[in-house]
Amino acid sequence: MKNGRRVQIIASDAGGTMTDMIVVDTDGNFSIGKAATTPQDQSVGVWESLADAFEHWDVEFTKEAAAILPAVEAVVYSGTSMMNALLTATGRRVGVITQRGDEDIFIHERSRQTWAGYAYQDVLHHVAHHHNPPLVPRRLVKGVTGRIDMFSMEAIPLYEHEVVQAVAELLDEGVDAIAVCLWYSYLNPAHELRVAEIAAEAIRKRGCSVPVYLSHQLCPITREQPRLNTLVLHAFAAEPGRNQLFGIERKLQNSGYRYPLQIVLAHGGVTNIRYPRIHEACFSGPIGGLLGARYLEQKLGIGNWVCSDMGGTSFDVGLLMGGEPVMLREVVINRRIFNIPTLLMDTIGAGTGMYVTIEPITRRVTIGPGSAGADPGPVSYEMGNEVPTVMDCCLILGILNPDNYLGGKIKLNKEKAVKAIKEQCADVLNVDPYYLAEGVYKLINSTMKEHIRAVLYARGFSPADYCLLCYGGAGPMHVAGYTEGLPFKGVATVPYAAAFSSFGCAAVDISHRYQKSTTVTIPHAADDGWKLMMGQGMLNPGWDELEKLAEADFKAEGLPWEQATVRPIAYVRYGSQMDDIEVASPVSRINSAEDMDKLIAAFEDVYESVYAGVAKHPQAGYQIFELGLTATIPKVKPKLVQRPLGGKEPSPEAFKGEREVYHEGRWHVTPILDMDRFRPGNEIEGIAVIEAPSTTFFVPPGRRVHMDEWSMLWLT
Repeated sequence: MKNGRRVQIIASDAGGTMTDMIVVDTDGNFSIGKAATTPQDQSVGVWESLADAFEHWDVEFTKEAAAILPAVEAVVYSGTSMMNALLTATGRRVGVITQRGDEDIFIHERSRQTWAGYAYQDVLHHVAHHHNPPLVPRRLVKGVTGRIDMFSMEAIPLYEHEVVQAVAELLDEGVDAIAVCLWYSYLNPAHELRVAEIAAEAIRKRGCSVPVYLSHQLCPITREQPRLNTLVLHAFAAEPGRNQLFGIERKLQNSGYRYPLQIVLAHGGVTNIRYPRIHEACFSGPIGGLLGARYLEQKLGIGNWVCSDMGGTSFDVGLLMGGEPVMLREVVINRRIFNIPTLLMDTIGAGTGMYVTIEPITRRVTIGPGSAGADPGPVSYEMGNEVPTVMDCCLILGILNPDNYLGGKIKLNKEKAVKAIKEQCADVLNVDPYYLAEGVYKLINSTMKEHIRAVLYARGFSPADYCLLCYGGAGPMHVAGYTEGLPFKGVATVPYAAAFSSFGCAAVDISHRYQKSTTVTIPHAADDGWKLMMGQGMLNPGWDELEKLAEADFKAEGLPWEQATVRPIAYVRYGSQMDDIEVASPVSRINSAEDMDKLIAAFEDVYESVYAGVAKHPQAGYQIFELGLTATIPKVKPKLVQRPLGGKEPSPEAFKGEREVYHEGRWHVTPILDMDRFRPGNEIEGIAVIEAPSTTFFVPPGRRVHMDEWSMLWLT
């Protein structure tokens, strides 16, 4: 570039309303960009957010892209577009072939799905439980006779004439894809493979192009309902979403980018967009912040973090324990369960775009559940919305600068926000509009604080054992409120909070994760022969199969398999327990009874750390019903620069002026600081507002902010 910078990494987080971008040069410097997400063609939003990021370095990206992109080593994407297709039912028309007698699987579904995603009080009352609308219409679900049993043996041969008829009926219905999910195919896929052959021949004769997806290839896991849900998600939303990713890649490569576009997976890895199980990336956006926190932990040495992400529509909370996020093997999306490994994030509807209204009967202030999003946006956007939002309240309180929103790209109409809040809310309750706006600010902060409290206390944890990291464009504006009274070890944010999820996406290695069901039982006091038989007859073949699959995927994506680090995983439980624990195997394969003892000992250690030593029950024996494997290749990452600490007093250039801020029922003359000019060692006592183009950090009276040598801002 003309200013001498060489960009090394680009990472984006495309949300439902805004696309956040972080651009990292070879010295570890960041620039952040934001633009509206463009669902019809996401490459447009990505390109516009890139241009915004480079603008902060005085570079016209649209003119210099051909000079910038050839030197870039990695472009990483995360987003929720595929999940949004599922939520809005705008994906492909999918037909399903399943076991004869199980055609009503989407109607009777799994009992847990009648309450999954409910609030706790609704879970307790069965009258509130109800079935979801079928994911696939009943007429598009066809059953075929045939049976593989639980021992992987063929109990009933496949009735091929029924397969021919089922495929013909689905093609007559005009399906865009066919999903095949048969019982125990994860142990023996012979029937699914034969169905695929018959379907391929029928499709060829019709002269059409209808892909066929097999459950044993995409999610070879027991638990039939989540497995079928996952297969349909892949066919319905994930594969069509891949076309959007190819569009982004083409736009980049047409300007000189030399590598494939990378995408973040829900379990925290990064892979090529040609990855066959692309459904694992359907909701990668929210977990980017957890990955960023894990990367920070390596520098700071703080292992326990509560990660809080506040945007326009949601408030996400995740945990980092001992430097690692909590992993789930099943995830609930839109009240349906999917067999997709994902990092744990607990989400509630709480964002600055949430509508503020008065409930007409109770005359209570209500926040949400609707959100103005980016289009039409808050009242102050002047884009058609007339209902006040949380952001409008923050604007009239003086916390937000109407002339510096998104670096001044959007001018906010404060007078219109005041008018909407006064007429629709304050006058209804006969109160001052600023008093009401502060009440809204406190109410949403209280809601988020209770959510953090619930996430910790429901798992038996205390805030006193954690630091809290706040990010998201709206996070620093509210963090003082939603952490008040919670005894965290520390509360921190970063200058690039608005794009911290993008930062996290840029800070992880290329990683694939594989899982497969199995049936391993180790009775108490089992002899060495039994242990060896279970290891060499069940565990080793499962790990071998997953490793071969990983190698094939890496080679298909053009990744150097010889550089991969492979880690076998086992999910172990005591006999007859309902839940198991993920255990990284201390041995690559079970080649002796001693190797099995090492695996069991590793489980015992993890179990004791999660629960307690007195909860251990080796007399019940051990069971392993699922295996896993991760394959990882190191990738270039952002550099975190440690800078020397300076004086406590910010430089005169850091002060932008003053404005009045309404707090605790009265107006305060408040200093305004430029976050970009805040330096390590600087401190400021509240009341103060620290502004960046993409975020605003509000410091109330009685609180202090200081910047450490890693440019992190700590609220004390």
